[in-house]
Amino acid sequence: MTASLADFDFALPPGRIAQHPVRPRDAARLLHVRTDGLADLTVRDLPSLLRPGDLLVANDTRVIPAQLSARRGEARIGITLDQPRPDGTWHALARNARRLRDGDILTFDGSDSLTATVVTRDPDGGVTLAFNRHDADFIAALRQAGALALPPYIDRPTGPDPADSRDYQTVFAQHEGAVAAPTAGLHFTPDLLAALDRRGIGRVTVTLHVGAGTFLPVRDDDVSAHRMHAERGEIAPEAAAAINGARQAGGRIVAVGTTSLRLLESAADDHGIVRSFTGDTSLFILPGYRFKVVDRLMTNFHLPRSTLFMLVCAFAGSARMRAAYAHAIEAGYRFYSYGDASLLERDV
Repeated sequence: MTASLADFDFALPPGRIAQHPVRPRDAARLLHVRTDGLADLTVRDLPSLLRPGDLLVANDTRVIPAQLSARRGEARIGITLDQPRPDGTWHALARNARRLRDGDILTFDGSDSLTATVVTRDPDGGVTLAFNRHDADFIAALRQAGALALPPYIDRPTGPDPADSRDYQTVFAQHEGAVAAPTAGLHFTPDLLAALDRRGIGRVTVTLHVGAGTFLPVRDDDVSAHRMHAERGEIAPEAAAAINGARQAGGRIVAVGTTSLRLLESAADDHGIVRSFTGDTSLFILPGYRFKVVDRLMTNFHLPRSTLFMLVCAFAGSARMRAAYAHAIEAGYRFYSYGDASLLERDV
C-alpha cells in the first residue's frame, strides 16, 4: 500500500524543541524502544543495554561553517554549501539564485581572498561552485568567512552562539565536509566511550557528509515519489572488515545515527556483507525496507513528516514509533538536534 505523508505526521509542542544541549552530553535522556515496550533511561545507561562483542558504528564527519554571504557586483546572494563533489567543486543552495548565471564570479563577506565561479545553476535553486581555495586553505577561508548552518528550528536570531561551534560537533569528528551534524553522535563523551570499552563493545567510524538537503521538507503526498539529495560517504576497508567480523562472531551492529545506518545499508550486498565504499548515496528508507546490516539504532527524535521519521518507522515499526513518540512528548523528552536520544530495537 502506498504511504501518504500524513501517515508520518504528529503534533509536537514547540516547547519540546531543544535550543541547547544538556551538559554533560551523556546526561541526556535515552528512550529504549524495545520490541516488548519502552524504558526511560539516560545515555549513560547505553553500555548496560549492549553486549560484549557488539559493535558501534559512528559517523566521523566534521561540520564546516557552511553558511556564506556572497556578492555578485552589488547583488547579495546567500550561499549554503551542500556537498563536495569528486572534482573539487561544491554543490550549494543559493538564495536569490535567479540572479546568477554560469561563469559569474562571487566574492564573500568576511574574506578578502575567497572567490567562487558559478559552474552551473540548477532549476531548483542549487548551484555548483568552483572555489579558488582548496583543501586546508579552503577550510581556513570558511572559518574566516562562514558560519554554522544551524537547523532552522534552533532559534538564533543573531546567528550561532560561540558555544555552538563546540556543541554542534561530535566527539568522533575528523573529516571536514558536513553541513549538519550527525546528531546522535553529539551525546558521546570520553567517559561514555571508556565505559563502552570496559564493557567490551567495539567501535568503528565511517564517513557520511550530511548535506543541506537534510533540512528540506518532503513535498509529495505520495512519499515514495520523494527523491533524496545525494550525500558523499566512505567506508574504509578496515571498517568494513570489522563490521563483517563482528556480525560473523554473533555481535550486533549498532548504528549511531541515521547517517551511519544509511551508509551501511548502501554499502551492503543482499547477504548483509559490507563492502568498502566511496561515493554518493541517496538511499531513501521507507516502511517495508528489508534491513541487511543494522540491528540497533541510536538516534535523536525527528521532525514530523520527515524522511528521518519515516526511516525510524521502517526500522522499529510504525505503530511502535508512533507510541514511542507519543510517550516521549508526554514525558517531556527534548526533540531534534540538541535534544534527547532513543535506542531502537529492529522490528522483526
